[in-house]
Amino acid sequence: MPANTTAPSGSSDAKKSGRKKGRRARLLVIVLVLALVAGIGYGAFWSVSTVRASYPQTTGSIELKGLTGNVDVKRDDYGIPQIYADSDSDLFRAQGFVQAQDRFWEMDVRRHMTSGRLSEMFGSGQVETDAFLRTLGWRQVAQKEYDEVLDEDTKKNLRAYADGVNAYLEGKDGQDISVEYAALGLTNDYKPTEWTPVDSVAWLKAMAWDLRGNMQDEIDRSLMTSRLGEKQIEDLYPAYPYKKNKPIVEQGAVDPVTGKFDQDAEPSDGIGSSTVQDATDGLNTQLSALSDTLDEIPALLGPNGSGIGSNSWVVSGDYTTTGKPLLANDPHLAPMLPSLWYQMGLHCRQLSDTCRYDTAGYTFSGMPGVIIGHNQDIAWGFTNLGADVTDLFLEKVSGDGYQYDGRTEPFVTREETIKVAGGKSRKITVRETNNGPLVSDRSNELEKVGKKAPVTNSAPDRGDGYAVALKWTALEPGKSMDAVFEMNRAKDFTTFRAAAEHFEVPSQNLIYADTDGHIGYQAPGKIPVRVKGDGTLPSPGWTSDYGWKKDPVPFDELPYEYDPERGYIVTANQAVIDEKDYGPLLTKDWGYGARSQRINDLIESKIKGGGKISTDDMQQLQMDNHSTIAAELVPELLKIGVSDKSVREAQKLLEGWDYTQEPDSAAAAYFNGVWRNILKLAFGNKLPKEMRAKGDCLYVQPALGTGPVDERNRLVRECGQRDPDAAQPDGGDRWYEVVDGILDDTDNEWWKVPAKGREKAIDSRDELFARAMEDARWELTAELGKDISTWSWGRLHQLTLRNQTLGTEGPGLLQRALNRGPWHLGGGEAAVDATGWNAAGGYDVIWVPSMRMVVNVGDWDKSRWINLTGASGHAFSAHYTDQTDKWVDGELLDWSFGTNAVGQSTVDTLTLKKPS
Repeated sequence: MPANTTAPSGSSDAKKSGRKKGRRARLLVIVLVLALVAGIGYGAFWSVSTVRASYPQTTGSIELKGLTGNVDVKRDDYGIPQIYADSDSDLFRAQGFVQAQDRFWEMDVRRHMTSGRLSEMFGSGQVETDAFLRTLGWRQVAQKEYDEVLDEDTKKNLRAYADGVNAYLEGKDGQDISVEYAALGLTNDYKPTEWTPVDSVAWLKAMAWDLRGNMQDEIDRSLMTSRLGEKQIEDLYPAYPYKKNKPIVEQGAVDPVTGKFDQDAEPSDGIGSSTVQDATDGLNTQLSALSDTLDEIPALLGPNGSGIGSNSWVVSGDYTTTGKPLLANDPHLAPMLPSLWYQMGLHCRQLSDTCRYDTAGYTFSGMPGVIIGHNQDIAWGFTNLGADVTDLFLEKVSGDGYQYDGRTEPFVTREETIKVAGGKSRKITVRETNNGPLVSDRSNELEKVGKKAPVTNSAPDRGDGYAVALKWTALEPGKSMDAVFEMNRAKDFTTFRAAAEHFEVPSQNLIYADTDGHIGYQAPGKIPVRVKGDGTLPSPGWTSDYGWKKDPVPFDELPYEYDPERGYIVTANQAVIDEKDYGPLLTKDWGYGARSQRINDLIESKIKGGGKISTDDMQQLQMDNHSTIAAELVPELLKIGVSDKSVREAQKLLEGWDYTQEPDSAAAAYFNGVWRNILKLAFGNKLPKEMRAKGDCLYVQPALGTGPVDERNRLVRECGQRDPDAAQPDGGDRWYEVVDGILDDTDNEWWKVPAKGREKAIDSRDELFARAMEDARWELTAELGKDISTWSWGRLHQLTLRNQTLGTEGPGLLQRALNRGPWHLGGGEAAVDATGWNAAGGYDVIWVPSMRMVVNVGDWDKSRWINLTGASGHAFSAHYTDQTDKWVDGELLDWSFGTNAVGQSTVDTLTLKKPS
């Protein structure tokens, strides 16, 4: 399975085009399938019955092995299931059955990814990915969790879920399960196998990988040392702006007497930290190769750990129109088809010691329980905390082992055999040090780095020299799966925090509200304590002067809030707490708070103005698309004198613009073009070539030009033309702070660009801004046309939903059959409506609010929710993308929870019957 890719530019008209394509896809399915098969020449033939065979049965009854009583599955007109049972085991067995009905292909691909077995499904193209994932050993850790760590009650639920999945699979061929299996069957003989409880546990490791924190920043900072000085690197990684953007927890510290976090405690002297630079000499080749390797690894949640963010906030009933708390959440993840999330309700008909769940929300196909949502007493949401839970260590290695405190320690090794569909199996040897697996062993480039002796039997595919090890909290067995069930059963803040203590990886910001009117926040996670250093650069692995202490940050020391006086809590990946006021080091690499402060400002202004916040207000705030960086830069851009009439015409778009990024906004399109070119000019040529961007080139066509060539508007510059080896900034909110930090220093060295070819030197900020406005004018001319009255942000900023396997690398006709879009979106990078794009590669949408919810605490049936796509993973189901148009428009669906409300919204009922 390939990594997520950005959506290509398209030429269809706005949102109506997306709607038409969604409807048309269902009508043309048979034609497309037959054309596909004929086009690739297999002589096979998919009939209407073949396509429909995989659709789930949603009415009538099915006998389900293992049930102790009958279970009802009620679906609304969006196909969202609500399950009713009389025991925990029946509830989770039914959940496994129903998710397999809708999403088994997705589940099967996920478990092959987490176990490093994609090659068994997709062939030799996935061998290198499998080798890296085998090196990380997610599956081995998940197995150890299941065998040695998880609570027996959790394991019973996992087994019941697996039994339900396998009951669905029993007696079915691949084509009976999903149309993708029918396509896969044309090239290999892969057959789905039984589901296991460990398949579910391993998915948490994939979550943790994509939410792992600052590993890429650690690599990039080290690579920068080859070309930049310490002050320049500090410019590019500014400190978190605590005075401008509030942290989540606004007061409190670890009490030196009790050793626990106290939200009312006064801060004492913070701990010191030092930047580790000892290991960076000679490391750039290894890290560059490792960075290239990471780019090839599937990123299920976001683009290789970058841009992963989310919004959540909760408002006390003192300030809401309902008199009870309102809670909102919208995690920002990679767009995929089907959506990562699966909406579901799990209900015990009567709560008892043997049936303890009455909960609804968003879960993952392949995992029992509910991840984000509410039960009968509490509601909760997640955003990524971003704690630094990974460190890279440079190791001195030889055929005999690795160096540590003057001794040669033996590697812990294991052999792995990667089976390849239609090809020869490959064997690899995984080597581990006390700092974790040698991830650099998987880079072909690193085979040649530092070799000093012949290859030995300890690692047949490696030699001696240096290697890079990854130490990561998720490679230790944990209890996060226990936490999922405990959170689903929690009744108050005390039991919620007890569940959060077990949510070790990935480390998340947890917000909370309950029917008694309380609101809260907890920072959980297994967060390492370093012997020395702050985790911002790789460390030397050959000495005990570095590394991690035995125990992580104690849970009692992690920040929390309960009913803060201000009456609301906002988490949007900003700093959790001011590090100078707090004891333990959580990370040096927070998000920079552009989104969080915008949410804080809007809530605070409403409250201070004497208003009350409604469910509609919460929903509208999720769609806020204000550009913080535009508000900073546009006043300066408008001061620039422009003589070229065409560029001046574009500049005038910014006059009177309110900085909102609506899909039909020409000003938003032009500003984002200017922003992208400011970053290229100021920073793109000055970063190390090892960090060069891998984004797609968007523009290579001539601009205005019909007569003689004129250098002012001759050519839209090709991606990377100024320096093909230069890295390009991605344009995230860190770059907002970088630019803001030098904005008033108009002669700062970053604004200066030497002459190159026919391009004149740039000697000041205003000269650079003028060039960026000119470049953006010609870039958008090539993309959108010469007539600026036809420009719109949505035409540049498009979302295409891709089936994450055959929709990315399958034959073209198959991709067209499985994929949907494009849709023209508003919003943007670091806006509340975070439709993210990477300035290094273009304007296409590469992460999105993957779902949105507004929970009306206590009056649950007035809550609202939406998914990015739909409930079904079947490409031609009516529920494949039936929520997407509403998602694009910012609409939410009614979210039924109570028995009566669910009954009124039910359109299909399936009874899963106890065997007679």
